[in-house]
Amino acid sequence: MIVFMYPGQGSQQPGMGEPWTDHPSWELVAEASVASDRDVARLLLTAGAEELTQTRNSQLATFVMSMVVLDAVTRLGTEAAGHAGHSLGEYSALTASGVLDFGDAVALVAERGDAMQAAAEEREGTMAAVLGLDDDDVLIACSRAPGEVWLANHNAPGQAVIAGTPEAIELAAGIARELGAKRVMPLQVGGAFHTPFMAPARDRLTKAIDRTEFRDPEGTVIANVDAAAHNRGSDWPDLLKAQLTSPVRWRQTLTSLSDAGFTNYVELGPGEVLGRLAKRTLKGTRPLSVAVPDDLDLLLEALAASPARSTTPLEGEHLFATERLVVSPAAGIFHASDEVGVGAVVGVGHLVGRVGDHEVRSPFAGELMGVLALDGERVTASQPIAWLRTN
Repeated sequence: MIVFMYPGQGSQQPGMGEPWTDHPSWELVAEASVASDRDVARLLLTAGAEELTQTRNSQLATFVMSMVVLDAVTRLGTEAAGHAGHSLGEYSALTASGVLDFGDAVALVAERGDAMQAAAEEREGTMAAVLGLDDDDVLIACSRAPGEVWLANHNAPGQAVIAGTPEAIELAAGIARELGAKRVMPLQVGGAFHTPFMAPARDRLTKAIDRTEFRDPEGTVIANVDAAAHNRGSDWPDLLKAQLTSPVRWRQTLTSLSDAGFTNYVELGPGEVLGRLAKRTLKGTRPLSVAVPDDLDLLLEALAASPARSTTPLEGEHLFATERLVVSPAAGIFHASDEVGVGAVVGVGHLVGRVGDHEVRSPFAGELMGVLALDGERVTASQPIAWLRTN
């Protein structure tokens, strides 16, 4: 089974949207700009590193970038049975699984970024990565250090993040080294995230969350707060509120996904941090990532070549590896092509039909298993039109 993973703040890069400007999925950027009342395209294309590092900018830009990539992957017919996101990435996971409407999620992410930046300006704080030390010993270092410092991220075995005041972090870092840490690295962040320092942000974000509709998820979604799956939309408002002041249990999240039978881990969005953490946590795992359009073909090839892990494949695994959806390039009235029918073998670029003035052409070769839209039906952009088997 496939799980999509979504990165959090810190994965953003200047110009990360440039490779996607000619892709149909770029249309989401305009929608995000309207929903957030911000120029998201500028953030993704021309904002400098200093501006993009600001919490209010990095969170919105990273979320929208992940959604553009998700849309592009979905257009290929590749779907996931599970979703998980690191911190900010949890909003991406909830949007991908249908818990949140895209516009609502954009508004929440924009408010979250503003609220966290304001909270960080109220109380000076920072974060540091502790490498080569068990989480229990990291907790001991935080407990022994005078001042305010907490374990904020359980990222992978031997990799944790602490957060608090700069003075307390320096003291905790010294104790961590005494306990055997190989290295303690300061992180270039604007606050002590996932600690009690974010209580003002939690109070502010609560108002926005309480105005938002949450639906039951499609598939499995694992929460940062408790590393457990929650299949009721009504659970998620309180989980998102608690997330701001609670540690991110990412290592435990990966273990929960593995225990649930997930075998293919695909990171969608900028960077490859989550893939490296998955590889470190789950031995033998070969994570995949999609950050630029060129990665799309590599993803399909890797999934198609993924070896069977048992004589009885998990439900959905064969579908994801060998079957693809052709989706509508635009909104309009669909008219099927007379040139193809069910059972026909089509090649890359073969005409399947038209939506208004737009041609619907298959992006891959295979056997046409069915046409999913009726002739004369009004369809939306990205709506599945046809189903192919690519063997």
